[in-house]
Amino acid sequence: MDNIKKYITSIYHELKDNNNGKVADYIPELSKVNPNNFGISVCTIKGEIFNIGDYETKFCLQSCSKPLSYLIAYNLLGKNKIHERVGYEPSGQTYNAFILNNKGLPHNPMINAGAIMVAAQINKNEEPSKRFNTIKSFYSKMGGNNIIDFDNSVFLSEKHHADRNVSLAYYMKENNAFGIINPNELMQSLDLYYQQCSATINCEIGSIIASTLCNGGICPTTNEQVVSKNSVIDTLILMYNCGMYEYSGQFAFEIGLPAKSGVSGCILLVVPNMMGICIWSPPLNEQGNSVRGIEFCKKLNEKMNLHMFHNFFNNKD
Repeated sequence: MDNIKKYITSIYHELKDNNNGKVADYIPELSKVNPNNFGISVCTIKGEIFNIGDYETKFCLQSCSKPLSYLIAYNLLGKNKIHERVGYEPSGQTYNAFILNNKGLPHNPMINAGAIMVAAQINKNEEPSKRFNTIKSFYSKMGGNNIIDFDNSVFLSEKHHADRNVSLAYYMKENNAFGIINPNELMQSLDLYYQQCSATINCEIGSIIASTLCNGGICPTTNEQVVSKNSVIDTLILMYNCGMYEYSGQFAFEIGLPAKSGVSGCILLVVPNMMGICIWSPPLNEQGNSVRGIEFCKKLNEKMNLHMFHNFFNNKD
């Protein structure tokens, strides 16, 4: 842990004055965040935690909620059932494109259409409040039983500026991707999607969540098996292939680790069998990823050579 602390502290100070990028403003509430915020937290599979910067400040999960809700749906319904409604291939298009696969389904759970579909499957016959509480409960358990808050202003802003997502939902309904669903049920599922995006964590909670993923679904700070090992394996594959918007292929090639980014400036980085890292810095590059977050991943990889395939061959006798 001492070397990890040393490397991360050094990288943090290298990047602290990097003012490149622009805070997301397509959802007006997101544009109000301080662009100078920058926090990093690490949680090892032994439950050791290291924090630096603005790690206590809460921020919205946004698209970092997508793999977490996929895990919930997977564990509630099973792999085969959830993949009757969503695929697992990269789409090759932008995260909010009007495109379905050759079965008429969203390509994967890491794009908007797929995440809306996944949300629609979570306790779909229950009251809306119970559905959201299910999500919050799972998120909390993955994050070491820490409290998951909710930003109602972001939720309302998301809902008010949701033309694209509403259109995606009706596009999928037109193609019978949901099966039988009425307009009211569709709107409730969209609300649940906006709610999961508006759930708030801080870097420390994010690092525990990422470490739960790198630990096969066992939360390292509580030792609870929150989600199944198989569901985590499939989620990490999706994060590796599709987790960084249109930068996913390059990130996989250069960094070689599963990750998920969100337009709030968060990146959840998973170093399997070692540690989970949460980086939060709101200014984004043109692909919607945190500028400081991407640079952090590159510099950490340079110092520690964490690329999965490099290590695979390095560990050979």
